[in-house]
This record gives sequence, C-alpha cells and structure tokens, in this order.
Amino acid sequence: MTQTGQDATYTMGRSRGETDRLIEQAHLYEKITLRMLRDAGVGSGMKVLDVGSGAGDVAFAAAQIVGPEGSVVGVDVNPDILEVARGRAEQAGHTNIQFIAGDARTLDLSPDFDAVVGRLVLMYLADPAVALKQFVAHLRPGGIVAFQEAELALYETAKNPDTPLSNQLVDWGLKVFQQSGANIGMGLELHRTFVEAGLPAPVAHLEAPAGAGPAWVGYEFLKHAFTSLLPLIETYGIATAEQLDLETLSERLQQEATSSGRLIMLPPHVTAYATLPI
Repeated sequence: MTQTGQDATYTMGRSRGETDRLIEQAHLYEKITLRMLRDAGVGSGMKVLDVGSGAGDVAFAAAQIVGPEGSVVGVDVNPDILEVARGRAEQAGHTNIQFIAGDARTLDLSPDFDAVVGRLVLMYLADPAVALKQFVAHLRPGGIVAFQEAELALYETAKNPDTPLSNQLVDWGLKVFQQSGANIGMGLELHRTFVEAGLPAPVAHLEAPAGAGPAWVGYEFLKHAFTSLLPLIETYGIATAEQLDLETLSERLQQEATSSGRLIMLPPHVTAYATLPI
C-alpha cells in the first residue's frame, strides 16, 4: 500500500544501542547486499550514491566493489549517526567515501552518479515512488537503481502452534511497525514502486537469514531488535518490558527453536534493481 502524507517515524529509534544493532544487521545481510550490487552492475570505478546511509555499511559494501578508482557518497538525515560512519570508514581505511547529512530527495547533488542504492529506506517514506524518482534524478543516463527492503508482512506465514513465543514477537513487531507508519509490505511493492517512478521493471529476489541450534547469532539479534523497538512498543500500549523480558529473550528463543525443531526467520528482504535507458 502506497503511503501518503508524512514520512514514518523511524521505528527502531535513535540510540547507540540501535547503531550497534544496525552494524550487527549489516553483517547478517552483507552477502545479500553485495550480491544485489554486483548483480545490478555496480563495478570498479563507479560513483555511487547511498541513500539513508546510517552507520555506513551499504556505503562500505559499495566502496568494496567500486575500489579506489571509484567513489561513494552516503547521505542520511541523522548527522549523529554519520559521525559514527565517518569514524568507522577512517578506521577501516576507506578513503573513497564521503558522508553528507541531509535528505537525498532535496539535496543539491550533481546528476552524474553511476548508481543510486539504499537498504531499508523506502519503507519509511511517505510516497516511495516519488522519493525514488527524486533519487534517480541524481543519476546519469544508463545509471543503476538498486534497493533492498524488508517484507515484514511475510512473518504471518511463519507462525506455528509449536512456536508461541515467536508468534507473539511477530504480533508485537508487526503492530509497532504499522503504528509507527512504516510500510511492512515494502519489499513486495518494489516492483510497483519502480514502475510508478518511471523506471524499468526491476529484477528482484527474496531472501531471509534463518537459523536454529545453540550457536546461531539470530537469537541475540532479535533481542537487540526488540530492545530498540521497546520504547515505541510501550508508547503504543502494545506490550510491556515485563512481557518482553529482554534479559531472557534470546535464551527462550533458542529453547523454542530446539523444542519445535523449526528454523527462526529473520526479516525477509527483497532486493530489486534496474538500469536507466541511455
């Protein structure tokens, strides 16, 4: 469903813990993002615009692909998180990345980028098709458009009688994203969004990390995700901190995965990419 009006509240909040979760998330989804960028045609020497750069991980992935001959500009409306991104870029030795605070829809950027990319950005924007058209205005003819968005609505299909805790987390998670105004079905709407923005129909893929077993990192990731979600969960009256019981959440999820014999799925992501006509 296309949104109208104001952009959504960033459901995960703004905190150092959330920044750490974003970095953790980047490790879990890094291969998916790298594959999207490479399959889309991002290559050595290109100039890439990363929209909604956050802590910088998509920019780092793009910089890895374009190499020292290329460059990446990361844009985010949150100047504080860009300070983290700059520090991480310096520590990692990335000399071909620049971070700019602002809204990529309205920033005065040169229209000579080879690619515009983003991850988990469109789901928070009031009109994603209009926003995408504005992002594309920064591209040269023949430029690449590649976006990765969550398809949270698919979580309803993951419910099972043997996983009551996971089922409850699905209900609480979907409610908080919906009430904050985020589009929980953005992933599967990427095709329509590209077309409405005047782009060619994109190539798209759907993928989600999943796991079980005692060593799986997903339990802790979900604990950290709900730590970030908790303020809005309580604000909206969806659940209480006592009901979530974050201190034991990862252990209880592991126990449920073991007893049910079922995988636990992290948020499914859809990747979509297209190339502008020359």
